Amino acid sequence: MPLLSVFRVITFWISFTFCLGFSFGQNAPKIRGEVFDAVSSQPLIGANVYWEGNTASGVVTGLDGDFEIISVTFPAKLVISYIGYERSVRVIQAKDGEKGLRFFLKPEEMSLEEIIIQERRPDEQIKNLEMGKASVPIETIKNIPALFGEVDLFRSLQLLPGVQTAGEGTTGLFVRGGSADQNLVQLDGAPVYNASHFFGIFSVFNPDALSKVDLYKGNMPASFGGRASSLIDVSLQEGNRNQIHGQGGIGTISSRLTLDGPLFGKNSSFIVSGRRTYADLFLKLSRDENLRNNKLNFYDLSGRFSFFLGERDKLSFSIYEGSDFLGLDDQFGLGWNNWVNSVNWNRVNSETSFFDLQAYYSRYQYIVDINDPENGFEWTNRLSESGIKANWIRVLSDKSTINWGIHSQFYQFSPVDLAPDPESGIGEIVTNPKNGLLNNLFFGLNQNFSPRLSMEAGLRWGLYTQVGEGVEYSYPDDRPERDGEIGTESFDAWEPMQFYQGLEPRLAFRYLIDEQFSVKAAYNRNFQYVQIATNSSAGLPIDRWMLADRYTRPIQSDQISLGLFRNFDNNRWELSVEGYYKDLRNVIDLRNGAQVLFTDQVETEVLSGDGWAYGVETLLRKNTGKTTGWLSYTWSRTWRQIEGVSLNQKYNPRFDRPHDVTLVLNHEFNPRWSAGLTFVYTSGLAVTFPVGSYVVDNQNVPLYPELRNLDRFPDYHRMDASITWRNADKGRKWKGSWNFSVYNLYGRKNPFAYEFRDIYNNDINFNPSEDGDIISSRPGVVMTYLFTVLPSITYNFQF
Repeated sequence: MPLLSVFRVITFWISFTFCLGFSFGQNAPKIRGEVFDAVSSQPLIGANVYWEGNTASGVVTGLDGDFEIISVTFPAKLVISYIGYERSVRVIQAKDGEKGLRFFLKPEEMSLEEIIIQERRPDEQIKNLEMGKASVPIETIKNIPALFGEVDLFRSLQLLPGVQTAGEGTTGLFVRGGSADQNLVQLDGAPVYNASHFFGIFSVFNPDALSKVDLYKGNMPASFGGRASSLIDVSLQEGNRNQIHGQGGIGTISSRLTLDGPLFGKNSSFIVSGRRTYADLFLKLSRDENLRNNKLNFYDLSGRFSFFLGERDKLSFSIYEGSDFLGLDDQFGLGWNNWVNSVNWNRVNSETSFFDLQAYYSRYQYIVDINDPENGFEWTNRLSESGIKANWIRVLSDKSTINWGIHSQFYQFSPVDLAPDPESGIGEIVTNPKNGLLNNLFFGLNQNFSPRLSMEAGLRWGLYTQVGEGVEYSYPDDRPERDGEIGTESFDAWEPMQFYQGLEPRLAFRYLIDEQFSVKAAYNRNFQYVQIATNSSAGLPIDRWMLADRYTRPIQSDQISLGLFRNFDNNRWELSVEGYYKDLRNVIDLRNGAQVLFTDQVETEVLSGDGWAYGVETLLRKNTGKTTGWLSYTWSRTWRQIEGVSLNQKYNPRFDRPHDVTLVLNHEFNPRWSAGLTFVYTSGLAVTFPVGSYVVDNQNVPLYPELRNLDRFPDYHRMDASITWRNADKGRKWKGSWNFSVYNLYGRKNPFAYEFRDIYNNDINFNPSEDGDIISSRPGVVMTYLFTVLPSITYNFQF
């Protein structure tokens, strides 16, 4: 389809839907109001609002705690209810409709037997249509024992079924057989391309500033797309509109502070959050001069500013910046930086019609600086994504809701630039830029056919064009080869180079067997137009991102899933069993000996083929009581088959880990003392060990088999524990607590890597040791591990 025709279709769609969305208003008189938490003054989302004796006319509060309800004959009693809060009943007179109403609900005085760890309805997993979705409450994340005392979002998501890791000390996520680049991580709707600090040990998100985290690994709504495996949707908190509030912590390696409150009166608010490590400050205290000059730190800053423009409109701005730097004296420096910002306009057209408009910009860049007289250079790279998304929602009836919209994205991958020092013997390297334009049209329908049967259907249509300015290489028989003859063709700015399009249907059903038992099924298709070419499964700051082009087709992912969901004991316990099968097309892997960082012909270093994954995820969760938490077990397999890799036979990627067991427990002894414990057991990573060696320049070089990943690391297991002590609540504004955590409680030496120092051709059988640094039977094989018993202490505070 020509690019001009695509733009015409999009222009017509925007004009039509914009007019349609604003034509749904209703003229019936209404009562408007807002509902807040009486303690924190935070808006309560999803509170029930109805006239006493007429629940059929009820509504629920929106994202800002606001509601509109049709007027009745006055005086009348308006009822406000919310789980975990005391119900409010207020007599409304006719004159009250002339002004907005405000309700402040008080939390119920719960005993320890009634503590709830989830921020949703107790029967939500039974009644909703969601499959493969996990919403982790921020308070639950904060209660999980932490590495170095740093509470981490991604490390908490790793404890959920169906989510694998790349190994010890990393936050990389592999969801249902997908690679790390197949996860879309977004903050207030804007993508984050490198979501980790310290080479993957920590994620970039400060939990103090977050309001919710949703992980979609199965049934993804049609309004989301762009990645083949999962969506991690992270939202910042909205500031308190009544008073200044703050919280923070002082930990083993970093400190953090978050402030929120009214900005310009009651109609605007802010929240700002900052975090910084101080490992580099301790290095300056070293007696070793070389260590004193080293640098090792990261920081992140985030903020959200909200403005309430009348009763129907809200405008919010979200900003994030995060930066890491590692410097070894004055000889080596590596730094990387994320800059993300977005603006959101939310409008309530009527009680049944809503409109959201969002624009964002996300940039990721890195720099490597080598200071050496003979081989010094500076290496930089940057990539960015800009986008705009419009979404209309219309409630047709109490049984039907539709939404539709458009999402346009522009990818801009700058050239890799390696500039040598003046006296360096290294030659200059500059690659060509890559640009892509992706336009998506989407439509979704939620339909309740009966009290038992519900359906969610959606369709997303992606129109992708690789555009100039750029250069395209051509090869004989259209097969990119490293040493083959090539031709080149140059394209001007915005000139179309390659076009792809694809329909992405989504369909889900839920059948309610009874009030405590339901069956769900779902099918999803996703296309992904960006990939990473890397030989590191954990993800590195310098990974090479690739756009779909003439030789690299977009990934196509098709997933079917089936689940049983059962609640017990008045919703205190939840049990779910989900099975899935995922089919992947056009996934890439590297050729043997590939070099992708500095070449302008990346297509000659990668190969593409098929993949598939399947598994069963079981989760048993306790929601209330003194002891809460969950136990999960996942059995899964992941495969790839790519022509030119592993003798064209199927093989397991590194992150294939068939067995995964997780236990998460939290216990409240009393209002001042609580404890947490986690236990993790997984199969070892799939790897390729050498089968012998050969001599090159009088050195033994490892000889690796052509079949990939036939070996495995030893099984991984670890236990973490924590104890939290809170200061007595005497009505003071300042509240403090101490958290004592131990990572790897029993000192398990989980392998991070193996080094083969001496390898002999007649010694090809290698069985890794379960304990110890050096394999005794093979003196030349050394195992590296990152952590044994690692205690930490953190002081947290609120005011």
